[in-house]
Amino acid sequence: MPPQLDDMMPTPYSYSTTYILDKAHFDECYTQSVVPDPTLKPYYKAIGLTLIGIALIFTDISLYLAYFFVGLGVIEALNVKYHKAWWLMRQMMSKAASNEVTLTIDGQGIHTQSMSVTSQILWTDIYRIKETEKGFLITHKAGTSYVSLRSLDEAAVAYIKTKM
Repeated sequence: MPPQLDDMMPTPYSYSTTYILDKAHFDECYTQSVVPDPTLKPYYKAIGLTLIGIALIFTDISLYLAYFFVGLGVIEALNVKYHKAWWLMRQMMSKAASNEVTLTIDGQGIHTQSMSVTSQILWTDIYRIKETEKGFLITHKAGTSYVSLRSLDEAAVAYIKTKM
C-alpha cells in the first residue's frame, strides 16, 4: 500500500507539562531574571526622601510631614536592601502561589494556564530569547517571562533554542 499524504506530513511540535508555583520556582525566577546593581543608584530615591524629610524638620511645616518623608526614605532603603525577600513574600501571598500551572509549547508559541491566569506568548511577538543558567528569559511585547529548565525536556529545550 503506498504511503498516504497524511503519513508524509510532519506532525507539528507540541510539548505540555505541569508544575507547581512554589517558593523554589519563584526564587529561581527572581535569581535568573533580576540583575543586582552593586552601586548606590538604587538607593538614590531613599536618600532623596530622607534628605527632604530632614530639610522639612528645619522649616515651619508640620513635623509630621517631615517625619513622614524620613519614614518613606527608610522604607524605600529597606525595599532596596531586602528586595528579593519582599518580592518572594508577595509572590507567596498571591493567589497564584501553590497552584498548578500547565505549560504548553507548540508551533504557535508558549501557553501557560493556571486557575487564575491564562497567558499566551506567540513566537511572532517574541523579540529575544536569552538562555540563562537555569532557563530562558523571553522578551516579548508584554514584557519579559521566564521559563525554567526544570519543567522542560530535552526536545522542548532544543525547540526553544531553534526559535532563538
